[in-house]
Amino acid sequence: MFKRNRSPKKTAVVGLELDPSHIAAAEVSVNGSITVTRGAVAPLRPGIVRDGEVADPQALTDALKALFAEHDLPRRVRLGISNQRIVVRALDLPPLDDAKALAAAVRVEAPDHIPMPMDEAILDYQSLGKVINAQGQERSRVVVVAVRREMIERLVGAARQAGLQLEGIDLSAFAMVRAVGESEGDAILYVNVAGLTNVAVANGSGCLFTRASSGGVDAMVQTLCERGALTAEHAREWLKHVGLATPVDELEGDEAIVRATRAVLEEGVHNLADSVRNTLNFYRTQDSSERVDRGIVTGPVVEIPGFVEKLAEELRLPLQHAAVAVADEQGSAALLTIAAGLAVESRP
Repeated sequence: MFKRNRSPKKTAVVGLELDPSHIAAAEVSVNGSITVTRGAVAPLRPGIVRDGEVADPQALTDALKALFAEHDLPRRVRLGISNQRIVVRALDLPPLDDAKALAAAVRVEAPDHIPMPMDEAILDYQSLGKVINAQGQERSRVVVVAVRREMIERLVGAARQAGLQLEGIDLSAFAMVRAVGESEGDAILYVNVAGLTNVAVANGSGCLFTRASSGGVDAMVQTLCERGALTAEHAREWLKHVGLATPVDELEGDEAIVRATRAVLEEGVHNLADSVRNTLNFYRTQDSSERVDRGIVTGPVVEIPGFVEKLAEELRLPLQHAAVAVADEQGSAALLTIAAGLAVESRP
């Protein structure tokens, strides 16, 4: 969204997600839906990407070099970004058919809705077409995205130092909707839970709103490590083993760790529900908000049995879990979904 190179080359574009806990790369094929044909995931050391922002550019460069060399991936990439400082707003403008006139209207209206200095921001927008507002007026609806320039510069610098050619930079939330979203219908809640929690609302026209927050799977892993004296790798496996579907007394393993894991998961689903609920409530305060009656959950959290179902109970909202299709032995669908969405520019 923020950067597009129109290269004559026909080499594949690799979607590249940078999560605080991992980096994921996906090359895809599209035939009615998206399928990952080549996928690669590598863990990231804590602190390299913090709350979605690059904190250690050199370490990220080294991790990217290693991932692309090990898996011999194409170097042409589209990067996904997600952090709490990204501002996304839907604006209803006068009905405009001319692209230049619409861009000019966005430049005029956006500063009143974006809480950051425009000279420090990179601003872009996507048109959602014509809508009829609550007053019965025809309007041109756009989604405006603003990101602090220094954050993008650190990300771009690390990728280029790794020898990657940037095809573009996009919001991870937009990629999530492209990967598992529905191409028509009413507004749907989308939630990706990994190192960060990414929440979006989208309808058949596109993404209407998104917000990122901390407190994803990483927060539960860290808490369990502290309580159970476990490594991060073991904590992740315990979360998937214990889950929220099977009674504690029926689970195998060290009883103390099982009970500690269940407690962390119960706290985690409650905290996540609070975060998602607050985000939805904020979205509903916007003039252009639409009714949301159901949701889709993606990301590593879907590998935890019963978690999505408990989240649905807490939110009192029907939820289903989803992941992109992955060819044989190409990696975890839960970890590759956003990367797959980044590999394409529009919904299949």
